[in-house]
Amino acid sequence: MTLLGASAAAVSCGRSAGGSSGKQARKLRYQGWAGQVIVPELAEDLGYLGEVKLDWVGNTISGPQDIQSAATGQIDFGGAFNGAVVKLAANGAPITSVISYYGSDRHAYNGFYVLEDGPIRSARDLIGKKVGMNTLGAHSEAMLDIYLKRHGLSQGDIHKVQPLVVPPVNTEQSLRQRQIQVGVLGDILRDKALATGGIRPLFTDYQLLGAFSAGTYVMTVRFLRQNPDTAAAFVTGVARAIEWARRTPREEVIARMEEIVRKRGRKEDATPLKYWKSFGVAETGGRITDRQLQLWVDWLAERGDIKRGKVKVSGLYTNEFNEYRPSSTSPGSSAPSASSATKTRS
Repeated sequence: MTLLGASAAAVSCGRSAGGSSGKQARKLRYQGWAGQVIVPELAEDLGYLGEVKLDWVGNTISGPQDIQSAATGQIDFGGAFNGAVVKLAANGAPITSVISYYGSDRHAYNGFYVLEDGPIRSARDLIGKKVGMNTLGAHSEAMLDIYLKRHGLSQGDIHKVQPLVVPPVNTEQSLRQRQIQVGVLGDILRDKALATGGIRPLFTDYQLLGAFSAGTYVMTVRFLRQNPDTAAAFVTGVARAIEWARRTPREEVIARMEEIVRKRGRKEDATPLKYWKSFGVAETGGRITDRQLQLWVDWLAERGDIKRGKVKVSGLYTNEFNEYRPSSTSPGSSAPSASSATKTRS
């Protein structure tokens, strides 16, 4: 059995062997993002976490940093691009993905943009060109590799395309000043750049792969074993918040998130929230599937970042704590508490 398979088995055994006995955590430490409202914060504000409370300890600088903090026990849950989750787990971190929280759809996506009057029209035109993105070895570089491979470029040609780290706030300017030939833009930065004009998409991740969930929240195997009811209340509450945002008018969701930012009093700029359109989670209630993770297992193995065959996707995640059912999110229904979760599973 692999380390990852053993981790999943440990979670299951912990629950069946009375892991819910004793006092469980009721506060979950986490890191946020400046000027943003993450799904757990929305879930808490909606009352979907029941007795479980969130304990903000600061803001993160990246998804990989967030899940590393979760793996080392500095926080109780963290979220990142699924490729980062796979890589951390493959390196021995005893973490398990419990729910998807963001992705790409027709409203929420990242695009690879070029100058409208520029010569780049195809994948082959990218040979020798610079592509600016927020970080290397993550979502954007994976999308670029998949795009180039699907359009017939050899590994030798792919290596001639130059992905570069460019801060998102500087990407549009770098593209217009021709310091890079392609810029990856999403959300508010994409919409503002398109409104200015003069750029066009070469491709988007949504066009490339369709709707897909791209990132998951992780918890350690130990935390899940010791706090199964708390984990179930958290995961189910986040699932309900995802579905609330999916079915609620956009203006109402934005207003709710703006109010959350105002109430927490962190002196943040809430302007980007006006551009929110979707969390992009593809599956109902954020449930995780093999497909979401297998794509990144294969990509990382092709890059040589992990050994092929070392990671079994089934050992990377669990939906065991996700008790979301469509009927449970009807207007006026009460949020499941940590104690009620035990009754649901027994």
